[in-house]
Amino acid sequence: MLKRIAVKDMKLGMFICEFCGSWMEHPFWKTRFLLEDEKDLRAILASGIKELWIDVSQGLDVSGDITGKTEAEVEQETEALLLEAEKPTSTERVSLDEEIRTAARLCNNAKKAVIEMFSDARMGKAIEIEKAQELVEEISNSVLRQPHALISLARLKTADEYTYLHSVAVCALMIALARQLSLDESTVRDAGLAGLLHDIGKIAIPLKVLNKPGKLTDEEFSIVKSHPEVGAKILIESYQVPPMVLDVCLHHHEKVDGTGYPYGLKGSNISLFAKMGSVCDVYDAITSNRPYKKGWSPADSIRKMAEWSKGHFDEAVFQAFVKTVGIYPTGSLVRLESGRLAVVIEQNDTSLLLPKVKIFFSAKTKMPIIQEILDLSKLQGKEKIIGRESPDDWGFKNLDVLWSGIT
Repeated sequence: MLKRIAVKDMKLGMFICEFCGSWMEHPFWKTRFLLEDEKDLRAILASGIKELWIDVSQGLDVSGDITGKTEAEVEQETEALLLEAEKPTSTERVSLDEEIRTAARLCNNAKKAVIEMFSDARMGKAIEIEKAQELVEEISNSVLRQPHALISLARLKTADEYTYLHSVAVCALMIALARQLSLDESTVRDAGLAGLLHDIGKIAIPLKVLNKPGKLTDEEFSIVKSHPEVGAKILIESYQVPPMVLDVCLHHHEKVDGTGYPYGLKGSNISLFAKMGSVCDVYDAITSNRPYKKGWSPADSIRKMAEWSKGHFDEAVFQAFVKTVGIYPTGSLVRLESGRLAVVIEQNDTSLLLPKVKIFFSAKTKMPIIQEILDLSKLQGKEKIIGRESPDDWGFKNLDVLWSGIT
């Protein structure tokens, strides 16, 4: 039986299953192990992690009046939090099919531009802000036409191209989130530029550390955590960077409960834009494959983030982010009430729970079925999503082809 408990309530002899937080925010390579070493216990307490999951069938349970929360209780809490974002919105846009090819070309060109930009910065050259702003403009236009095309495609990066396409993805997410928050278009562009440049400081991290496939040493972890300050120094030396861009670069790893870095800022001491950067950065990071870990599915990632949201993210910003990407983001594998499996291909502007999906598999017969696109908003009372599924549990290897059409 699994329980979620506060870190302060853990003790030696417990079997740890998972830390409640992005794997980039703590120094532990393993996330499933029997806690036997006092040194590990102290390291967890010092890490800033607030909660974790334990398996009481493989280790000690909590004691006394401490109960922890069961999987069912956590699922109920998480579902309630996500459903707070379920309010009507309306925007005119093109379909995913119409934008996907354009977005794919833009994604490839943007990656090349970011590689060049980071390479110039690595050689000590000032960032050409005008070129970066032109790229942001192209990304902004794509997001305006269809916000989920570029955002979803940028998630499909290999581990080797992560650093560069992560910048593109966070740029697109920041733009979409800024529009969801009804910010003016000038601010939207600055938010996009902040997303594009938020990780510029990673040029100073040795590749053997950045792409290490195993656990980082304490020294290596400190090097990784230096990138916001390194990035801010690079941006300051570029002179023309808007203040928001510098702010997001420096503070996108801060958390509202004060356990982030580099300064441990709390709540209102963190700007709106840094709070936006934090949510966008974490979402793309945990949905992407890395040298040391396979990314979570989009729907699982949103739910994980909802679990952590009170300590990690600003509540209003996170709710707006859920509206931006969906409760079941594009590319999510879902089970329908009819017993069919489907992949989410497009969001519904009026309801986060009723996206367009493509059915392709029967969970009852465990066999492929004729593919068909269903608009769940037009099938209310006849068909609905009853839960998310893990592609790994079903052995699906080509799920992204189903929604993107790109092989």
